[in-house]
Parts: sequence; structure tokens; C-alpha cells
Amino acid sequence: MGQELIHVYLMPGMAASPKIFEYIELPQDQFKLHYLEWMHPFNNETIEAYAFRMVPQIKHNNIVLLGVSFGGVIVQEMSKHFKVRKLIIVSSIKSVHEMPKRMQLAKKLKTYKLLPFKLISNIELFAKYAMGEFVQKRLELYKMYLSVNDPAYLKWAITNMLCWNQKEVIQNIVHIHGDNDSVFPIENIKGCIVVKGGTHIMILNKYKWFNANLPAIILEGF
Repeated sequence: MGQELIHVYLMPGMAASPKIFEYIELPQDQFKLHYLEWMHPFNNETIEAYAFRMVPQIKHNNIVLLGVSFGGVIVQEMSKHFKVRKLIIVSSIKSVHEMPKRMQLAKKLKTYKLLPFKLISNIELFAKYAMGEFVQKRLELYKMYLSVNDPAYLKWAITNMLCWNQKEVIQNIVHIHGDNDSVFPIENIKGCIVVKGGTHIMILNKYKWFNANLPAIILEGF
């Protein structure tokens, strides 16, 4: 009999499409990739309740659960409802203690409530007024990989990212982080696998590192 496949479920970052994983390729005789997608949140839904609603998307046992950025927070909450073979977060945080000071301040002052979510959701408007080649390229990247631009979702996601209240790190979690992450700076991150030159979007531009290293990371300890 052939080797039993390991099912790997991938959760994209805030508002992102599973397309961000398009370059991730693992040996097909060992791993089967599955792509999770964002659902529309209910009014005033807690992150815990949202994560519980995501669980039915998992169709296998003893899975690997990997999440990027805010998706990393979601998979941590999902993992509280069933046993996982391996829990992996990328470009994310494991607890409130790793959150940057600017985000902690925004949470304390509740300044996130003042954000123009309708404007934020209009990527086309940003692109129209973007100045400079770098900004334009980044906006084109966002347009390519973002799948959710609903203001209600963005308000929910940003609020719950800033107000996530996890204090204890989940046991045996694997944290992969870039040393050039501008969203969650590496100096705030403890106990992680460091990717040199990795930015917040390294799942896209450092995909060769992930393809080379994820199999061993998943199989470690088994």
C-alpha cells in the first residue's frame, strides 16, 4: 500500500484569496493541499465564533493547519476545536505580547473605529491616485490577490486582529517569520523559524524557501 497522504489546509491573510498559495508545491506523493477561504462575518461575531464556523471546511483528520498573517490568528482559534498534526503560522503573531506597539496603541485608543472602511475597500480608487512605481506595483499585487473588499468584513477583520486577546502561546505551534516583516516586526517575535530577507508577503516572493523547507517542518517529530 502507498503512503498515506498528509492533508495540509492553507488559510490566506486578511481579505486575501487562496491564490497567494499558487506557488506552494509540496511532494504530491506525501501531501495534499486544501485551500480555505474567508466567509462573511455575522454582525458583532467574535473571532472565536467565526473560527468555529470555519471548522466544517476541514474534511480530514490529523491535518496540518497553516495560516498567514490574520489567517494565522484564525487557524490558532480553529485549532482549539480539533486535534491537528501540526499548526503552522506564517508572518503572524502567537499572542498579544508579539503585537507591535502601534497596534497596541490603536487598540487602547480605539482609533481603528475611525478608519474609512468604505474607502479602504476601494482598491481601484487607491490605484488611480497611487504615486510612484513601487506603490503602483504593490497595489497591482493587492488587486491580484485580494478576494474580499467588503467594508463590513474589513471592519470586522481589522477590529478582531487588533483586539485579539490570546495571552498564552499554543503548545507546539510552529512560527515562520521574515526578518524584514514591516507589519509584525521581528524584534517582537519570539521562538520562530527566521527567513532571511522575508517580508510580510514572503509566502509569495519566498515560495522557493517554503517549498524546500515545509516538508521537513511538517514531518518533524513524526
